[in-house]
Amino acid sequence: MTRIAACQLAPVPDGLAANAELTADAVREALAQGADVVILPQLVTTGGVLEDAEQARAVAVASGHGVFAAWAAACTARQGSVVVGGFCEAGDDGQLYNSAAVVDATGLRAVYRCAHLWDRERVVFAAGSAPPPVVDTAHGRIGVLVNYDLRFPEWTRTAALAGADLLAVPVAWPAAQPGEGGGPDGQLVAAATARLERVAVACADRSGPGWTAGSCIVSASGQLLAAAGPGRSAAWADVDPEASRDKLVAGSSDLWLDRRPELYDRLTAPRSTSG
Repeated sequence: MTRIAACQLAPVPDGLAANAELTADAVREALAQGADVVILPQLVTTGGVLEDAEQARAVAVASGHGVFAAWAAACTARQGSVVVGGFCEAGDDGQLYNSAAVVDATGLRAVYRCAHLWDRERVVFAAGSAPPPVVDTAHGRIGVLVNYDLRFPEWTRTAALAGADLLAVPVAWPAAQPGEGGGPDGQLVAAATARLERVAVACADRSGPGWTAGSCIVSASGQLLAAAGPGRSAAWADVDPEASRDKLVAGSSDLWLDRRPELYDRLTAPRSTSG
């Protein structure tokens, strides 16, 4: 079994140094309590909402930044442990990206750039174009997405087909508006994704005013295993990577073997804005 901690934090707006310390403390605390995989929220190194590129550049970091070295150092305390966390990336191409890093005791394993940008995020960030990485770890194969990516089944299926046992998703879910119903909407999306792909899903959300505080962990069968609740906390659950590798849903019905890709060409057709 793999023990997951989806850590729910309230990063300081524009406080890169403070947030680096906050995240390192959270990782150390989770690992000390027995976590194998620690997930941190979207853009956790920045805090707040980035309104423009100028503000974002002030808190953007490259892949060699010390915050990742601190996460890696924390991982030395627990063999095989892994951290997945969101950050504002200063790309070597001069662009800014809404990214997530995968780190273990050896250092930075992968960086993923969010491909689907939410609302005004596209004013600040360039969209990534590489598929979600699936990283082999001591605790299974971890696929990484960011926030809005979770709402695109083509993208979650891409990670699942690449062999992900767990989808680790740094998120920042805005608080629900009046009339949208009870319960974090994002948790419903996470549960639906898990059930459709037969893969465990873990989302780490922000806490504080304006955020849903909906951190959660869902099993490969779509069962909500844990939810963090309000405030700084964490969702904790044990998941079995093998359960995500079994795509048999009933009798001889197998989600992977029963796929018919020859019928799915419209999924890759150019998007249209017409009716």
